[in-house]
Amino acid sequence: MVRVWSPYVRLFHWSLVLCVAVAWLSSGEIMKVHELAGYCAGVLIASRLIAGLVGSGYTRFRQFVRGPRVVGLYLADVAQGRERRYLGHNPAGGAMVLALVACVAGIALTGWMQTTDAWWGVAWVEDTHKILGNGILVLVGLHVGGVMLASLRHGENLVRAMVTGRKRAPSAEDVA
Repeated sequence: MVRVWSPYVRLFHWSLVLCVAVAWLSSGEIMKVHELAGYCAGVLIASRLIAGLVGSGYTRFRQFVRGPRVVGLYLADVAQGRERRYLGHNPAGGAMVLALVACVAGIALTGWMQTTDAWWGVAWVEDTHKILGNGILVLVGLHVGGVMLASLRHGENLVRAMVTGRKRAPSAEDVA
């Protein structure tokens, strides 16, 4: 076993899961809790952007962010059941990280905007917040589905890896 996910990445991941779940579940019901969860998610996203730029190893964006062509080729390999195992994020996983970060950042921003005099009651801000707030569920569903598929295809529990930080050591065929 080798260490892949740092304590920061694991704490960030599970904290964001909690914040998104609490914010979504408290929406329209307990606004103080909803807002607090949203602000916490916003702070987490800001910290992840910083870590993605100046962090080390598998935390850095340059380690796992790939262009659309590479992501498309990887997804074609997935469809044919011949995708390679990646020690860090695979190209689709890297794209999902970006999509989730962008979506949560948009939700936090539009949520905050609604608390200001300048943007309070502006329909497009409210609509965007609601669309992104429901859209995050689609992204989370795709993320969980991708994790389950990769776990099955590569014979490793990726949820456990995000708890322990450790994954099976790479073989010669894997992408480290």
